[in-house]
Amino acid sequence: MDQAPLMPGVEAPILQELNIEAIAPGTIARLWVQVISDGLGQPVCIPVMIAKGAKPGRTLGLTAALHGNELNGIPIIQRLFRQLDPLRLSGTVIGIPVVNAPSFIQQERLYLDRRDLNHLMPGRPDGSASETYAYHVFNSFVGHLDYLIDLHTASTGRINSFYVRADMGNPETRQAALLQNPQIIVHNPPSDGTLRGAATMRGVRSITLELGDPNVFQKNLISAGLTGIQNLMVHLGMTEGILVPPLHLPVICRKSYWLYADEGGILTVRPNLTEFLEKGQRIASVRNIFGDLVKTYDAPEAGIVIGKSVNPVNHSGGRILHLGMV
Repeated sequence: MDQAPLMPGVEAPILQELNIEAIAPGTIARLWVQVISDGLGQPVCIPVMIAKGAKPGRTLGLTAALHGNELNGIPIIQRLFRQLDPLRLSGTVIGIPVVNAPSFIQQERLYLDRRDLNHLMPGRPDGSASETYAYHVFNSFVGHLDYLIDLHTASTGRINSFYVRADMGNPETRQAALLQNPQIIVHNPPSDGTLRGAATMRGVRSITLELGDPNVFQKNLISAGLTGIQNLMVHLGMTEGILVPPLHLPVICRKSYWLYADEGGILTVRPNLTEFLEKGQRIASVRNIFGDLVKTYDAPEAGIVIGKSVNPVNHSGGRILHLGMV
């Protein structure tokens, strides 16, 4: 690989583009890939880890922190690479522990212009700041992949179960989803500007893992996410091992949607994550600042709680819970 300048304090070269062919088989490389320049004209880079197996095989991509405050995926990628033996690996694993580097540094969910990168993929080379960033990140690595697992958590003020979004109509993505051993799988055809959706349009088998809560590391979910990725690698013949079966079969939802509160005030959401709801069951209430009951909310149909709001301060139009139809 051509010599490149080093990022201060980090022994990893800065590259203008990702060249998988330049990496020797049976090795692990750590790189910085420049995607844009900042207001001072300095490079803005994303960290990339590449394990290139001694034997040929599939290429699996792992991404985390596409939203800057979604952290659980970072140690999953780190731990996987610590455990990988590239001499016994078939194929290649590309891990990007932080996709949205500017927002990660600022501990913010959205990109610098307050737009959501996961609704802008694959971006535009001549678009806004966020669209340009999305374009360069997407095109820096997605073209190398056969499979992609995009790691997320809930947003600020919300919590998530361990669930997967996948196109369950595609046999390969269905199998990838089931191998994660999640609590819930939501059938979600990719047509929404997400990284998963844009990668799928490029022929990459892609799923999204939703792993708990923002701004924290949750050991149980990190371990569960790592196990699911290892399951997929064994299934694809990339590594040797035994598939870890689920403790409980996942609940598969044909669709899901969020319920919203049309009254502002102090919100209380009653059900727990993964709780099954009946149609008409009381799910939430809103009180004004004097403690008077303003409005109650009931489940519009039977389903399962995938995620919920935990922030009591609710504006009109705020989210209540994420309901899945089993």
